[in-house]
Amino acid sequence: MEKDFRTERDSVGELSVQSDAYYGIQTLRAKENFEITGTKISLPFVRNVVLIKKAAAIVNENHGLLAHDKAEAIIAACDEILHHKHRKDFIVDAVQGGAGTSANMNVNEVIANLAIERLGGTKGDYTVVSPNDDVNMEQSTNDVIPTAGKLTVLSLSRELLSELKQLESALSQKAKEFDGILKMGRTQLQDAVPMRLGQAFRAFATAIGRSRGRIAASLLEMRTINMGATAIGTAINAREEYFAHITEELSRLSGEELVRAEDLFDGTQNVDCFAAVSGALKALAVNLSKMSNDLRLMSSGPRTGLGEITLPAKQNGSSIMPGKINPVIPEVVNQVAFLVIGHDVTVTMAAEAGQLELNAFEPVIFYQLFESLRALTGAVRTLTDNCIVGITANRERCAEWVNRSVGIVTALNPYIGYLKAAEIAKESLKTGEPIKSIVLREGLMDEKKLDEVLDPLVLTEPCKGRLGK
Repeated sequence: MEKDFRTERDSVGELSVQSDAYYGIQTLRAKENFEITGTKISLPFVRNVVLIKKAAAIVNENHGLLAHDKAEAIIAACDEILHHKHRKDFIVDAVQGGAGTSANMNVNEVIANLAIERLGGTKGDYTVVSPNDDVNMEQSTNDVIPTAGKLTVLSLSRELLSELKQLESALSQKAKEFDGILKMGRTQLQDAVPMRLGQAFRAFATAIGRSRGRIAASLLEMRTINMGATAIGTAINAREEYFAHITEELSRLSGEELVRAEDLFDGTQNVDCFAAVSGALKALAVNLSKMSNDLRLMSSGPRTGLGEITLPAKQNGSSIMPGKINPVIPEVVNQVAFLVIGHDVTVTMAAEAGQLELNAFEPVIFYQLFESLRALTGAVRTLTDNCIVGITANRERCAEWVNRSVGIVTALNPYIGYLKAAEIAKESLKTGEPIKSIVLREGLMDEKKLDEVLDPLVLTEPCKGRLGK
């Protein structure tokens, strides 16, 4: 079936646009120019651009800057989109030239054409409602796009922070569950000194809690916006009534506590705030990946590895080896960490590369940052639900490694000296005779004192019962 087309014109020329499309000529040009990633602009991001358009229309109508009928039609069009309609009309690629102008105009045109129909007009007749003069009234891409980016980061982060809280809680629960299990601590993959399995999981929980706090702190900068700055920070074309009220109205609609940047030039040209959020996400990725490495090592085997813990069996591990189970959940978390760390490099380079009064590279910053937030949220959720809560401890295996290790000899240094302790360690490794047996045989300590020094609680608690304390 052939499609009908309408002809639209702009300052570059004219194009045929599908008659049923709510986007217009500027959106279509962007689609043709930027077939880059195959991923369209993020729908949460679109929603926040639309929210800005609605706030602007409300303020502009309240202060007599926009005719009532146009404002009413624009607001109704925004509400349709906010209720998840017309998704197919947001067609521009997530990565685009022009500092996000294409994304802004895609939203402007869809809203304009919806409003035109409400007023009885025909799509593409921008004499009824103009995407530039009416929908974009008092605004610029250069204040709309970064503000929408900040609102999107805030909304996507909310779910991530919730999932991190659940992960921290699950790890803390495992720390309590495993607190009485003695295991061998290792440094540089070599036997070190004994510890409790619960202490390993407590350290995981502490690291996740710190990451959660670091992300929350970085998000504070997302609440400072440059709405009203328009092109570069001079607020050109923004009238006083709009300038004074747009941040307040957007705060009301979004439910976020927003403030206008004190320096609108800084707020328009510098995007280091996004680099700060990305850096906090990278630090989380590092912690998640290190934890996943540890879980894979501690669960390795199960017969020929460390085998200290057992991860939940989630799926077959091989198409050829029967019965093999792989640590697929930590593996996918590792991969998400690699992704996020790479995205942080992109965000850093894009933030640095802005020139003079505007950073043109916000589209790629948002593309990578939004993906990092979504991927981390999914990774944390699956790590909690499909791995951490189902981990079991292999108490006997942990005890076996402690008993076979000479690492406990470190606790004897204050009593018999480092050199003598090293001699005993070498002898034990060579002969297989236990450390305790060698010490008693050589008369270096009496058995009661030796039992006190090598008591598991003393060995694993800072300063507990040591050196006469």
